[in-house]
Amino acid sequence: MALKVVTLVGGVGGAKLAFGLAQILPPDDLTLIVNTGDDFWHYGLRICPDLDTILYTLAGVVDPANGWGIAGDTTQVLEALRGYGEDTWFRLGDRDIATHLLRTAWLREGVTLTEIAARLAARLGVKPRVLPMTDAPVATRVDTLEYGELEFQAYFVRHRWQPTVRSLRFEGIEAAAMTPQVEMALRQADIILVGPSNPWLSIDPILAVPGLRQLIESRPVPRVAITPIVGGRAVKGPAAKLMLELGYDASMKAVSCYYGDLLNGFVSDVVDSLEGVIQPHAVAFETVMESDNHKIELAKAVLEWIQCWGSV
Repeated sequence: MALKVVTLVGGVGGAKLAFGLAQILPPDDLTLIVNTGDDFWHYGLRICPDLDTILYTLAGVVDPANGWGIAGDTTQVLEALRGYGEDTWFRLGDRDIATHLLRTAWLREGVTLTEIAARLAARLGVKPRVLPMTDAPVATRVDTLEYGELEFQAYFVRHRWQPTVRSLRFEGIEAAAMTPQVEMALRQADIILVGPSNPWLSIDPILAVPGLRQLIESRPVPRVAITPIVGGRAVKGPAAKLMLELGYDASMKAVSCYYGDLLNGFVSDVVDSLEGVIQPHAVAFETVMESDNHKIELAKAVLEWIQCWGSV
């Protein structure tokens, strides 16, 4: 029986799971709802880091060393900007810039971000549906001890996520809305997954879209997250550091508790005990995806486990 799987993703961890799922599910059965709180304007171009990471990963062109950007890309434009005396703190590859040029031109023509993602996916040969969490502009703002409030990319890239975080807010979220495509995908889903992405920086912006979290919680289907914290550490990025700064333990138990009733299932890593997981269904797998085979194996294991207890 075909299963409609919807996955909330952001960042490299979410992209890795998305890749694994895309190898084992028919394209029409996989929808990815992607964080856009990281999006920003840079040199007049609209940059959508998480959307592009998902698209490049599924297209097989992502830089394997970084997990983002395009493999083998050059930086001649960036070097020219540096020659003009610019502080080129945000890396833009030359081929990557083509994506941003197209997106910006289409936005200025009035095309929605959802349609733009579909156009880019089609041209990259990506078959699963890749949906931005909303068509409205939403910007994650990070209030830091050292610098006050920063735009997300200034915190994450310019300052390499080293400032101490006091709080987060999502500018523009009140005016945002679920797109018809996102709402339909969630209503038709047989399984809803939350990728091993940073809960606060990558997943919370998605859940903050008005009505979206409530819709997920209302669905009588398996709703399962994969931990981004393994052995008290983040697999990649600032999740563990951020958790401590916001007053949480850096543990998969804290992630389980944070998601709460959003989920009825939770996937931990084998290095951690399942003690403290509050969801009624829990399991431990090897969640660190170091190769394409690992990504596929984890995706397959999670879906098979869900089918053992879920009404799917």
